[in-house]
Amino acid sequence: MTFSVASISQLEIIQDLAKAIWPDAYSKILSNEQLDYMMEMMYSFDSLERQLKNNNVFLLAKEDNDFIGFASYELNFQNSNKTKIHKLYVLTNVQGKGVGKKMILHIQEIAKKNCNSALILNVNKYNKAKDFYLHNQFEIADSLVVDIGNGYVMDDFVMEKKI
Repeated sequence: MTFSVASISQLEIIQDLAKAIWPDAYSKILSNEQLDYMMEMMYSFDSLERQLKNNNVFLLAKEDNDFIGFASYELNFQNSNKTKIHKLYVLTNVQGKGVGKKMILHIQEIAKKNCNSALILNVNKYNKAKDFYLHNQFEIADSLVVDIGNGYVMDDFVMEKKI
């Protein structure tokens, strides 16, 4: 398995992965309308391009010439010495094989090299991924509800892992 930093010309790969992963990840906890709204809000080409320009680094995970997942992170989030993992998604058929853990460790090493002291992320309170993060030494640090427009909110835990 290899990780590479995604270029602007690879944003379509991230879009394709999100389209394949999001329905499985969220269909039991979000309405189809909210899923569609969030996909457009977070994964349209313009949105992804904006994220790249705002210090988000996208990683692509590849195995045997196939892209199997992606992550995005931001060093020194909001002028802190913490790295925020904004996204971490793996295709359903490769979940449980260590891909997500390897992505976290890869981001963690980058964070350490940049003198960051922790990884932080938000996860939906009802997403089973919360257990994955707890298993990977993240702790629940806070909870928050974020208005994302159109009458929708993100009801999340903020999780943190000291590094």
